[in-house]
Parts: sequence; C-alpha cells; structure tokens
Amino acid sequence: MEIKIQQRSLGRTGMMVSPIGLGCWQFSKQNNFAGKFWPNLSDDTINKIVSLSLESGINWFDTAEVYGNGASEKALSAALQVAGIKPGDVFIATKWLPIFRFASNIPKTINQRIKALEPFPIDLYQIHNQLGFSNEKSEMNAMAELKSQNLIKHIGISNFSAKKMESAWKTLDKRGIHLASNQVMYNLLNRKIESNGILDMAKKLGVSIIAYSPLAKGLVTGKFHDNPELLKNIGYRKYYSNFRSEGLKKSYPVVQLVKELALKYYVTPSQIALNWIINFHGDTIVAIPGASKESHAKENVGALSFRLSDEDIEMLNRVSEVFK
Repeated sequence: MEIKIQQRSLGRTGMMVSPIGLGCWQFSKQNNFAGKFWPNLSDDTINKIVSLSLESGINWFDTAEVYGNGASEKALSAALQVAGIKPGDVFIATKWLPIFRFASNIPKTINQRIKALEPFPIDLYQIHNQLGFSNEKSEMNAMAELKSQNLIKHIGISNFSAKKMESAWKTLDKRGIHLASNQVMYNLLNRKIESNGILDMAKKLGVSIIAYSPLAKGLVTGKFHDNPELLKNIGYRKYYSNFRSEGLKKSYPVVQLVKELALKYYVTPSQIALNWIINFHGDTIVAIPGASKESHAKENVGALSFRLSDEDIEMLNRVSEVFK
C-alpha cells in the first residue's frame, strides 16, 4: 500500500522530492575502490530494494560515477526498468568526480553518465567534492552548459564549504539558474554543518541540504553499544573515532534517547534518527539512507509514517548538541 508523502522542493528548482530518497552507493558491485566498501549485491536484491522504496512513496535516487565506475548507475537503471518505471516517473541524481580532473572533463564524460542511466534522464547532476583541478566557478559554468543543452535538468554540489557553496550559487545565479543542493554528511552524531556555516548559507540561498550517512554508519541505532562484539567485523568503519571506546561513550546519551523514543513511537531507532533529520530544520534537509537488504529499505520508508513531536525533536537537539 502506497504511503501518501508530503513532498518538498529541492532548493528553488520546483523538483518535488520525498523527504527521504535512496542512496545507491551499495549498488557498486564491488567495482573499483569505492565499490569495495559494500558486499556485491545480487541483481535480485537490488531490484527488490528499489521496488520496495518505490512502493512506499520514495521518488528519487542518488548515485554517482565513482560508485563502482558506473556500476551503481547501471544497476539502478535496470532495477527501475524491472519495476516498470518509465523516464519521468522518478528523479535520479548522480555525481561527477572532480579528483585529478579539470572542469573541461564535465562535458567530455557526460555521455558516459547518460548511457549508464539510460533511458532515465539526469535530474540532478552534482560535483562530488571540492578536490578538482578547476575552481567551483569553472565547474558551475560547465554544468550550466550541460543544462542549456538539456543534457541535465538541475545542478547540485556535494561536500562544499559555505564559502564555495555561495560562490557556486552566485556563478549559476548570473546565468539565471538555481543551485539545487549541497550534499553533505549530517546526522545526530555529526552536526558540524550547523556550526561551520554550511546550513546557515544553505538557508540564506534557498539551497537544500541532502544528508548522507544519516544514521552515522549505523552507530546511532545503538546496535554497537548493545553488542560490542559487532565491532570486530565493521570493516572500514573501525578507522573512525566514533567507533572506538571514547567515541561510543560520547554518543551513548544520544543513542539511549533515540532508543527510548523508538519505544514511545513504536518504531525503530533508525526511524527516529531519520525523522529528526528531515524535520528539525523544516523543509531544508532531505536524507538519503542506503539499503543493502530489503529490511533496510522498509525501515527507511517507515521513517515517513509518523512525525516526532516538537518537544521530542528539541530533546534530541539538546542531547546531541555536543556533536555540532
């Protein structure tokens, strides 16, 4: 049964998206370095994850060139076609990787992105980070040219500072184009965008924040606090300070409140964490949790089936302020 979801505009583009989308890094098929972070999901599993997301009202998906060197884009396109989705029925966001590249590479590689996602158009094309050989002005102008040729519909950035976000916005604004979004890490255990100017700048400019890693790599659910044995098999996450003893101790009060609220609302801890993210700052923030199992997909969309009270949202704000 489809859940009726109140959609919101991505920035000032008028592109109406569900407050939660699906992050598709997990569809990388273990191709290239970025793909090694996740297991090699079968096509059947990917198809089911995408189908469950669609059935529950999610209408947009975020992928990237670097996610398996196009493997994620191709898997997403295939899964959407298996689900009977036609071009225009959903929105797809993907990203250009700037590392060791100049802005001139953007038009040179756009056909690869289009082919990987065909028959679906690129609704949002993002610069993946600030680490390119060209500055953000050159990159935005290159993206604007793609938009003028109808090769992409909207333009976004990812992992950009407040200063570079403003510069990117101004460059596009001169051409009559709205910068749609800045995709950054944001969760109850990492609220740095609230203190480093990124969130304030996004609100000022009318730019949406797309929150990746909204569950703090699973830490906010409390499963690692409850069962420390799981820490022995966490792969790359063991290198993050949050997963060490001091980090676990610091996040314990947040995790405990998340678990208490999960019992109060008859939902899961991850659903509490996601609901807080998409509601605490009004319509400014949307989230893209991933899913490597069908149960993850069901849990993600379940976060849209209720709303935390203002009082509980503020309680979570206070207990997690230490992570700003």
